[in-house]
Amino acid sequence: MNEEATLAALGALAHKQRLRVFRALVVAGPDGLNPSVIAEQLDVARNALSFHLKELANAGLVSVQQQGRNLIYRGNYAQMNALVGYLTEHCCRGSACMSTNKDQLDD
Repeated sequence: MNEEATLAALGALAHKQRLRVFRALVVAGPDGLNPSVIAEQLDVARNALSFHLKELANAGLVSVQQQGRNLIYRGNYAQMNALVGYLTEHCCRGSACMSTNKDQLDD
């Protein structure tokens, strides 16, 4: 993952509804969810959901597949893992990371 793709993914996730949609798709696993189920689970209007799914797909965080008359959305685990990997790639300069516990940082 490069910096541009990282910014696109973070930008897509920086909205409450899109973050909730993405998390719902990750929880659903490889079976994914159709928009009707997502809308019902998250109590979001379908037109708004369509916009959010498009933004997540443009960032590469979700994929869509036609199954008969239905669309099935799935979280893109490879892209999610690439994002986390990019963000933590040089964590602590290769050393064991320190705890972020305030008491340990004050020592």
